[in-house]
Amino acid sequence: MSLNFISKSELKDKKQAIAKKLEDLSKGRLLVVGDLCLDEYYLGDVKRISPEAPVPVLEVKSQERRLGLAANVAQNVVSLKGKCHLLGVIGNDSTAQDFKSLLAEAGVSSESLIVDSARPTTRKTRLMTGNHHIARVDFERKQFLSKTAENELLNRAKDLMSEIDVVVLEDYAKGVFSENSTQSLIKLAHDHGKKVFVDPHRTTPIKYYKGADVFKPNRDEAFELSGLNLDDLREDENSLGQVTREIQKAIGCEHLVVTLGKEGMLHIEGDEYFAMPTQAKQTFDVTGAGDTVLATLSLAWASGFDLNEACIAANSAAGIVVGKVGCVPCYFDELLADLKS
Repeated sequence: MSLNFISKSELKDKKQAIAKKLEDLSKGRLLVVGDLCLDEYYLGDVKRISPEAPVPVLEVKSQERRLGLAANVAQNVVSLKGKCHLLGVIGNDSTAQDFKSLLAEAGVSSESLIVDSARPTTRKTRLMTGNHHIARVDFERKQFLSKTAENELLNRAKDLMSEIDVVVLEDYAKGVFSENSTQSLIKLAHDHGKKVFVDPHRTTPIKYYKGADVFKPNRDEAFELSGLNLDDLREDENSLGQVTREIQKAIGCEHLVVTLGKEGMLHIEGDEYFAMPTQAKQTFDVTGAGDTVLATLSLAWASGFDLNEACIAANSAAGIVVGKVGCVPCYFDELLADLKS
């Protein structure tokens, strides 16, 4: 595979054409299924080292809470004017209450969430000074759902099929996606004539995702999930070609979208590919950028954009959010201005 990236002039023309029909994003209706998280930030200054241990002392000036993981995908869909049902599992705890309050602020319904008292709501607490992370503390339980919770999740997904166009599976390996739940969700969607968009996790066996219509790993995940011997591969285009062929063969996906970090994005459909570079921007924080890409890609596709157009829109959206700090969405007006610029 020799990647010939789209030229800057052609990219500019395509972005401006997409901008003219961006309002169509309001037509998209998604069901986002996945692991959920409350992101918590303690922001302040470091002026000394602790006398108790050789660690920095953070003098906290402010605290922020934000939606993370699949909830960030959902809030990105809504901030881009799309319609979204969010399906996942939370605990019966104070974190869950904070989480639902944030969903309400973002305009995302919590009606389809499943409460499992046997597991905590995932919470990630970050200690930061300026734009720099000092430490992160995770409160979570990484285990598959109970049979009761899994059945409830599948029943709720079935009830929502008539209200959506595309099913989005956002896997962060926290327990929602067992082989049974993943394959059941894909079959359920296809039985109702819906397409399935998957953002995988590198530790989940690739066979779990068989049947996905669009598969969106990043480059590192693609290499891991291919099943090829990594010692025999190099970080070059030939190896990337081997990797993508193995993934297509294993899953049988119609579309494969690989995000390439600072290099850009690659869309493969059959034997054809579309490669686009990133637009040079200042990067402050990549947290949640993959969620923004997934939300924009799947929403644009559900709204009638072809997947190459969706990739261009998603690439622009990602460029916007990496210029912010923390897990924050891309807003419709920001994306429109970027596409026009």
